[in-house]
Amino acid sequence: MSSKPLVSIITIFWNAETYIQEAIESAIAQTYEHWELLLVDDGSMDESTNIALSYARQYPKQIRYLEHPDHQNLGMSATRNLGIRSSKGEYLSFLDADDLWLSDKLEQQVNILESRPETAFLCSPAKWWYSWSSNVEENQRDFVQQLGVPSNSMVQPPTLLLKFLQNEWASLCDLLVRGSVVEKIGGYETSFQGMYEDQAFHAKLCLQSESFVTSQCWYWYRQHPTACTALTHQAKQWRSARYTFLNWLERYLVQQEFQNTEIWQVLQKEIWPFRHPVLFRVSNRVQSVMKTWQRSKVA
Repeated sequence: MSSKPLVSIITIFWNAETYIQEAIESAIAQTYEHWELLLVDDGSMDESTNIALSYARQYPKQIRYLEHPDHQNLGMSATRNLGIRSSKGEYLSFLDADDLWLSDKLEQQVNILESRPETAFLCSPAKWWYSWSSNVEENQRDFVQQLGVPSNSMVQPPTLLLKFLQNEWASLCDLLVRGSVVEKIGGYETSFQGMYEDQAFHAKLCLQSESFVTSQCWYWYRQHPTACTALTHQAKQWRSARYTFLNWLERYLVQQEFQNTEIWQVLQKEIWPFRHPVLFRVSNRVQSVMKTWQRSKVA
């Protein structure tokens, strides 16, 4: 029996046949060996179901296949929660089916959290990965996100929430979280079936939990046109999705009694353009006119 803590890797998928094998292989390649991989199917209709089942048969001691009753499609949050409920690990980490990890991710991250028992979770910057594509124009677009906080240090709540609320490029991708913390905050919000399901979870996590932020990048976040975020933008549904998230966060902050705090003030500033779109447009035009006038005076 290993004395090292078990890490439960949760990979949800829906029609991910193009990428899922690469994600699974990156989990198997981890130098840290005490892990389990939960492949949670959200009602796929392509070959990704068979791919996941074949890995579960090949690695029965470490890989499990899960699905909803009758192979239903219930959305991303419900599917992540199914993985969480079925997990056995002291730590949880989430690997999306179209992304991949570098091989020393778990070994390095577990060592960090084991040395900081007071810390609820660890997060690291992700690489926005465009160069996986054969499209030459994409090869120069890769970048590692900036989380906007000092690296390799403890971060007090709700600092990370303030950062990604004001700048979505600072949203969290790579996490190692204590299972007890995930249980305490109630997992993912099932009202979010797609876009912003991760940010609602991260908001609950970052509101009151101390974290450790590293500088090293172990997570490659694949950018492609069939990803949930890309599809939402293509369908011009981003504003509606963000407004839904901001309204949910407002209710959650009231529930947690966080009115009259800095995070409440920032939220009100972010939600104001959605509730008062005409005033927002007029205000922007006035500001633009004032800037033009000021530049003309200087000239």
